[in-house]
Amino acid sequence: MEVYVIRHTPVALGKNMCYGQSDVPLAASFDKDVEIYKNQLPTRFDKVYSSPSPRCKALVSALQYPNVAFHNSLHELNFGDWENKDWNEINQTELNHWMNDFVNIKVPNGESLHELFLRVQLFFNKLRKKKHKKVLIITHAGVIRCLWAYLLDIPLQNIFKLSVGYEEFLICKLAKDATHDSIRLVK
Repeated sequence: MEVYVIRHTPVALGKNMCYGQSDVPLAASFDKDVEIYKNQLPTRFDKVYSSPSPRCKALVSALQYPNVAFHNSLHELNFGDWENKDWNEINQTELNHWMNDFVNIKVPNGESLHELFLRVQLFFNKLRKKKHKKVLIITHAGVIRCLWAYLLDIPLQNIFKLSVGYEEFLICKLAKDATHDSIRLVK
C-alpha cells in the first residue's frame, strides 16, 4: 500500500506558542498552500484519513477528495493545561520536569509522547491490514514524527531532530509485515 502523509498548512501563530489539539487560526497563505498540495499530490486515493482538528479539516475540504475518514489517532499531542500558552508562560518547574523525560511524562491534563506514539502505531498497524492501494493521511508534525519513529525504529527521544515542514510529504510503502516497509520524503 502506498501512503502519502502530509501536514496541515501553516498556522497564524508565533513559534513560541504551545498548541497541540487546540483550534488555531490558519495562515493567510492557506489558498496558496492548498494549490501547492493540489499540484503535487495524486488526483485519486482509495481512502483519505485525517485528524479531526479544524486545521486538518480545512485542508481536507479544500482538497476535495472523496472517501474521507476522521480519526482521533491522527490528532496532535494533547498539551493539556499548556494549550495556547506561550512556552515562557508555562510553569518552569513543570516544564523542566517534562523536558527531562518528555517521552514518558504526561503534560498536566494532557498526554505523553509515548501515548501519542502508541496511538500512531495502533493506527498504522490497523491500516496495513486494509486492502487499499493508495491512501492520503492529513495530520500534524507530532504524528508524522511518530510515524518516522514507528517505521524506522527511531528512539522517541530523538524524534525532534526530524524536521517536519509544511508543503512536503512522506510517501510510505506499507507491507503486510513491517520488515518490508519503506519511506521517503518529498519536498
